[in-house]
Amino acid sequence: MADPRDSRADALAAQVAEARASRRALAIAGGNTKAFLGEAPAEPAAQRLDLRAHRGIVSYDCGELVITARAGTPLAEIEAALAAEGQCLAFEPPHYGAAATLGGTIAAGVSGPSRPYAGAARDFVLGARIINGRGEILRFGGEVMKNVAGYDLSRLMVGAFGTLGVLLEVSLKVLPAPRFTRTQMFESDQATAIERFSAWGLRPWPITAAYWENGAAYVRLSGARSSVAAAMEALGGETLADADAFWADAREHRRTFFTRSDPPLWRLSVAPATPPLDLDGETAVDWGGAQRWLVSDAPAKTIRDAVAAHGGHASVHGNISGGGITPRQHPMPAALLRLQQRLKQSMDPAGILNRGRLCSQF
Repeated sequence: MADPRDSRADALAAQVAEARASRRALAIAGGNTKAFLGEAPAEPAAQRLDLRAHRGIVSYDCGELVITARAGTPLAEIEAALAAEGQCLAFEPPHYGAAATLGGTIAAGVSGPSRPYAGAARDFVLGARIINGRGEILRFGGEVMKNVAGYDLSRLMVGAFGTLGVLLEVSLKVLPAPRFTRTQMFESDQATAIERFSAWGLRPWPITAAYWENGAAYVRLSGARSSVAAAMEALGGETLADADAFWADAREHRRTFFTRSDPPLWRLSVAPATPPLDLDGETAVDWGGAQRWLVSDAPAKTIRDAVAAHGGHASVHGNISGGGITPRQHPMPAALLRLQQRLKQSMDPAGILNRGRLCSQF
């Protein structure tokens, strides 16, 4: 009997090939929970390429720590299957909504609080099955780390917002879930918290998240009970009750800091030890200092210049009002833009896939 996933994949590939022949733009969509990320589509009226029906876990080898699932598979379904075996997605991806899918998560390249300590989404991608802009079904990588050779095209799909190909399946490395977790809380100003996060990161402590907001710093410790207990004793502070809910709310942007409707919310990426930036607005610090969230009405150029002075970049993450800010993403350096354009030309020569979502130039 024919595998129904192949017929669905073939149907999607045929739709892409037809769009290429007619030069019609396609908007790749799944749960649509991350549509607010990246740039606004260059062609809002593009034909929708719906991946939600292409779903299901293809294989899961808990002994080898590898799971392969179709792009339309709900992220919650994957996490439930892993949790039943005492395993997890170590990069702790935010959902931003109950309908979140694996494909959208990988295409957006999002990672949660554990990112500096466990790795980013890209680090866990072993292989991918995609449709390129010609309507061809291709497979890159595999289900073991050693399969990667030459250009790692499967990982190029991470954070490309669907501009290089339509994700059909993704193989991911998974890890055992932490056996024991505690979160310590400290009163602190932002500058002191950043200094402490940097110093604590050099110690042999099982830190898996570090966050600061509104005068309080939070450090999560995960691992063996003995190592967590030793780190708690060395750190001091107050043990946070209901810490799982705290980290889930921070990851999913359900905390009050993130839920206001105005002004814009900016994501600032800087070196972890960068001191507080002199910018108007309110700040939250994540990833041990490497990711800063800024709620500010300051001009986009002011914010981006301040961040660029420290070698970082700034992108609008949400809460846009008054017509929006363009570009939403930090402008690419000329050399990087040329490389991205060459990749786009190679993978999607007609430029039909998610046109404008990563960059307005393609």
